[in-house]
Parts: sequence; C-alpha cells; structure tokens
Amino acid sequence: MPRSDQVAITPGLSLTSRWSCPAERSKCFQDDDNQQSPVRIKMDKEPEFTISDLLAQGEEYRLYQLTKFYRDRLKQAIEEKVERLGWMLTKEGHFSRQENEKVTELTEKGNRTESSRLFLSLVNGKGSQARRAMWESFLMWRTELPKLDRILREIQELDVQQKHKETLRAQTETLRVNTILMTEKVKVFQLADRYAELTVISTVRDRTLVEHELLARGRDHEYYREKQLRRQLEKIRTDQLLHSSFSRSKSKSGSSAAVAGVPGIGKTTMVQKIVYDWAIGKIYQQFQFVFSFKFRDLNTINCRINLRELILDKYNYFANFLREVWKNAEGLLFIFDGLDEFKHKIDFADSQRDTEPKHQCPDPEWRCEVSDIVYSLIQGKLLPGCSVLVTTRPTALHLLEKADISVWAEILGFVDEERKEYFIRHFEDQTVAEAVFKHVKENEILYTMSYNPSYCWILALALGPFFTKRVRDPQRVPKTITQLYSYYIYNILKNHGREIENPCDVLIRVGQMAFRGVSEKKIVFTDGDLVKYNLQPSQFLSGFLMELLEREDSAQSVVYTFPHLTIQEFVAAVAQFLNPHPGDILKFLTDVHSTTDGRFEVFLRFVAGLSSPMTARGLEEFLGPFPHETTCRVIDWVKEEVKRQSGNTWSEAGKRSLLNTLHYLFESQNRGLSQDALGSVETLSFRGMTLTPIDCAVLSHVIGLCDTIKHLNLQDCHIQCEGIQRLGPGLHKCQELR
Repeated sequence: MPRSDQVAITPGLSLTSRWSCPAERSKCFQDDDNQQSPVRIKMDKEPEFTISDLLAQGEEYRLYQLTKFYRDRLKQAIEEKVERLGWMLTKEGHFSRQENEKVTELTEKGNRTESSRLFLSLVNGKGSQARRAMWESFLMWRTELPKLDRILREIQELDVQQKHKETLRAQTETLRVNTILMTEKVKVFQLADRYAELTVISTVRDRTLVEHELLARGRDHEYYREKQLRRQLEKIRTDQLLHSSFSRSKSKSGSSAAVAGVPGIGKTTMVQKIVYDWAIGKIYQQFQFVFSFKFRDLNTINCRINLRELILDKYNYFANFLREVWKNAEGLLFIFDGLDEFKHKIDFADSQRDTEPKHQCPDPEWRCEVSDIVYSLIQGKLLPGCSVLVTTRPTALHLLEKADISVWAEILGFVDEERKEYFIRHFEDQTVAEAVFKHVKENEILYTMSYNPSYCWILALALGPFFTKRVRDPQRVPKTITQLYSYYIYNILKNHGREIENPCDVLIRVGQMAFRGVSEKKIVFTDGDLVKYNLQPSQFLSGFLMELLEREDSAQSVVYTFPHLTIQEFVAAVAQFLNPHPGDILKFLTDVHSTTDGRFEVFLRFVAGLSSPMTARGLEEFLGPFPHETTCRVIDWVKEEVKRQSGNTWSEAGKRSLLNTLHYLFESQNRGLSQDALGSVETLSFRGMTLTPIDCAVLSHVIGLCDTIKHLNLQDCHIQCEGIQRLGPGLHKCQELR
C-alpha cells in the first residue's frame, strides 16, 4: 500500500475486472464472422485524468510536494498564460484584485518570468485551497502549454508506475509452499527469505531430448556443471537475461529472451522473483513497466482480443494511461511464462504468417487471437523496441527455433553451495538443515536429484522428520529414490490416512489414474477424471493432488495435478502392488519396459524398489501387506530382464537398457537378487556411452554385490572426477578395467 506521502492514481473509469467472451464484449465490438481481416477498434476518446484522480489520497501534502519539486519548471511552463491563470484564481476568490493586478502588470511590461515567479509565490502563501485551484487550472490550460503538459504527464506516469510497482510487489512478495501436514496444507513465506539462487547458463542443451527429465537432466547435469565451473559456460544472473552483452542480435532496440528448464526447476518462481525485484527497484530499472502473463491463463481466452484489454483485465488502473505507455515501447517488458502449456499454435517458421491479414497485429488496440499478440510482440512487429521474456520446458523449445530470440538460456538448477542454500532456507532449525544436507550430499542418488528445486522440496519434506526426532534411526533414513518417495507417502498416510475408511482402496484408484496419466503423458486431471475413478476431493486426496484454479471466460474451474511427475509415477507403482488382481504382471512389466521413449523408466524403478520388504514396510502399516505373489513376480521379472539385457550391449540402446535394469537392482536393495541376476556375467561393457556419477554409483553397488564380474569396459564414457569417486568402492573386484 502507498505510504502517506505516496498517492496512487485511481482511474476515472469504472471497469469490470473480468469480461466474458464473446457475448458481453460484442456489445462494444461488432465482429463479422465472414470478415477476412482484423477489425480496427473504434475507441472513444480516453477521458483526461482529473486532479482528484491524481491526488486521491493525502491531497494537501502531495500538492505541496509537487509544487515544491516542480517549482522551477512550472515557472517556465506557465509564462505564456500566467495572466489568464491569475485571472482564474482571482475569479475563484483565491487572489485579491490588487494581487492579480501585480501579476498582470509584470506581463504587460514583458517580464513574464518575474510574473510567473510572483504567481507561484502568491499561491504558496495562500495555502492548500489555492494550490488545489492552481493545479486544476493547469489541467484546463495544458493543451496550450506544452511544457506544462509534459510535467502533468510525467506526474501521471510516476504515479501509475508507483501504483503498478506496489501492486506487483503485493502479488509477488510471498511464496506459498505445500506441506504434507494435517494442520497446515500450505505455508506462506517471504519470497526474499525463501528464494535460493539458481544457476542459469547462456546456452540451451539438446532440444529433442525425449527421456524422462529426472534421468535425462540428471545424466548430463554434472557434465554441464563441470563445464560451468571450468568457465566454459557463461553464467547469467536474472538481471542479465535481457542484457545486450548476451544478445545475438545487435540490431534491435528491444531484447527477447527464451529461458528453458525442466519441470520443477524453478521457472515460474524465477519469474516471480524477477517481477518482485523490479517492483522494489532492484533490477531492470530501464523498464518503466513490466507486464507478466501465464500461458495457462491465456488458454482461457477463446475470442479475439487486444493487448490493451489483456493488460486492463489484470491492471485496471492503466485505463486512462495506456496510450502514453505505448509511446515508449523501449520501456516495456512483457513476460510470458510456460509456453509448453499454451494450447494455441504459434508457428514462427510460417513465412506466410506476416502477410496474412487475419494474423496481423499492428498496434495494441487491434483485435486478433492471443497467439497473434504473443507472436507479434516477440517478433518486434507489435510495439517495436519492447522486450519480451518467454519461459518454457525444453520439449516446446522447437516452437521458438525460428523466432526472433536474441538471448537463449537454460536454468541448470542448483550447483554446489546453491543446493545447501536451499536446505538452509527451507528449515528454520539450522541444525536440522545441516543434518539433512549432509545426508543428501553423502548419498549420490539423492545428491544428484537435488539439482532440481522440486526434488529438493520432496527431499526436505521426507528427510526432515528423521533429523528432528530426539532418537534418530540412521538405518531407516532413505537412501534410494524409492525409499524417499515411500517415506513421503508414508507421511501423508500418517497425517491423513485415518480420515477415510479405506485408504488402500483410494490409493489404488489414485494410482490407476496416475498410471493412465504416465501412459498418455498427462499431468493435469479434471473433475471428470476423478469421477471416472470414483474419487472424491478430500484432505487425504489433497496430499497427493494439488488443486489449481483455471479461468474459463468469466468462470473458474478446478483441475488437479500431482506435486511432481515423479510422485505421480510412484503412486502409479504403488497401485500395481496393492491391486488384489494383478493379472499377468510379468507381461505387463515387459510391455511397459519395451516402450522406447523413456516415459516408464522411473515408474519401473519404483516398481522394482517396492519389492524390497524394508522399503514397503512403512506403507504396509497403513495399506496392509503387499501381496506376496506380486512381490515374487516383480523380483522374477527383474532377474530375467537383467539376464536378458546383460548380453545385449552391442548397441547404444542395448547398453541403455542394461543400465536401466541395473538401476532396478539398485532400487531393490536385494543382494540375493543381484547375485542371481548377474551370477553368470563376467563382462560389463558400456563403451562409448556417457555415464554420470549416479550411473557410476549404481555400477559400483552392483559390482560390489557380485563376485563374477571380472571385466569392466568404460572406455569413452566421459566419467568425471566425481564418477570415479563413486565407482571406487567396487573396482577392486574387477580383474580388468578399461
């Protein structure tokens, strides 16, 4: 809120904060369904802002400030009409006749500068009412006094900007964090206290990657981290994303940046931090105004619209000022978050798009599709000179390949001390924070996960309780991702499981819905999906599913999503064990494993991990024993799959499949299974395949459990120092190492 000496403009127009399409808006804009080109909006003249708008709060003090600050400029600005201004104040009773005659006499002698000085001195001596009358007279004469008009517009701009910054600050200064506690579903923190800096690099990695993001980014994250630490990759601070030194195009006055990042890496939170930092004056002060939009919200607009309406829908205090805003396009920054969620097509490779009238968007008051507005802003065809920042998952980066993007960047996530900073900021008790981070750092699987803030959140929620108890049990602290997620779900069951009659039955149905989502690459579910699986919203269900509000025209609807894709995959895996009628689970697992796009890799790791009695024990407290037959069949499948893949290392795909099956062995933590599966294997070869520290840790674990592996070929595997450290404990068993 404004301080007592800061007055925000209150628009003179009365606007509804929401509009519906197309019925309500058609009253103002007539659309011919058969027309081939956009319709130019017919706008009424924008009403002038009034002095009461300008000084809606704390009038007297604000008037005094303005008069004092602009005194020298006002003296010059009113010289040409000073006698008329004096006559107006005399007519209203603020000046005496003799005082006005002195002002007029000076102008008649040609001394207008001295006349202006006298006029302002007389006003200041009369008090607040005279000052108000003076400013009101300024509004009447602004069109004939260009210098005065410039001052008034400057005042309005500063007040609108102040109002906008205060609004954005209020919207972004807090961070809402989900919990799994019964008493507190969401905790609210100050963003500045909670935000941990991310590493953003000045490049974008493989845009065609189709693997599961935990595997794909975990696999090459350490490689890129090493390059960044060796300064082969340039790190970009958030206040440099639109900096000319990182721009590939030097011809544009504005800048456009595309920031890629996998799910959960912090794209939306980074955008929130950028907007907050601008609002408090910390960064990007070259921009007069910042406007931020989520593509998820833009999906709900199903009619032709213009940029003016998009802005007024969120910030109606711009109603009387947008035409001034457009005049300085270089001072505008537009942020669009989550291109991968946009349901409308933007084809930057379509060379005909610029010549088709129906796609043209020449100015901010030209009605067209939302996709055309975004396209035109990025391409510099709408408000040339403005800057645009777009965030997206890597899977949608191909949409921007032909776009006029001057800065490409990727959020690498947390490196080194940034990981520790997250846990320090997450826990109020710094002793707990240090203990959790120490455990994560000592465990290669969990440490590799912790490059991603979303995984850090899961790590903190699941591991925290182990280090807050007076009597700790280090043997039970999770060491694999299956154990980690098992304890995460255990906490949900512990806090909410008694709220419903049969948590096992509900979890089976949630898991079936989750598995369908994994199969169809679907992460957002509707009320219809819940009905299909006979699920009712509840406190228990909210432990697994987050509710998100989506706008449909003027209404709002609720959709549901798991806090992270890996939680969805874990719940899907649990459902396979809980199902009392598993059917031919061996055929099911084989079919799923044969999928080539990687969507089931983590799901299968969870299935293998849940076959471990120690991992399943906590869940069985609330869900009942996992069927023994299912557990045995899963173990048999893992054993046969490892045997089948161990001789299939002549191709890249074969090596990858073998490595995945070794991950299944690691997650199962079953010594006997590992020895049986690899009992006849003497040689393991991953020649030419990049291995990360997590892969090396899995190899070391498996080799350490078996006495038969004599030959290990890791030639050209690009193993870094950390990878060699992870391999170390098992290498003494090998007779030959390449």
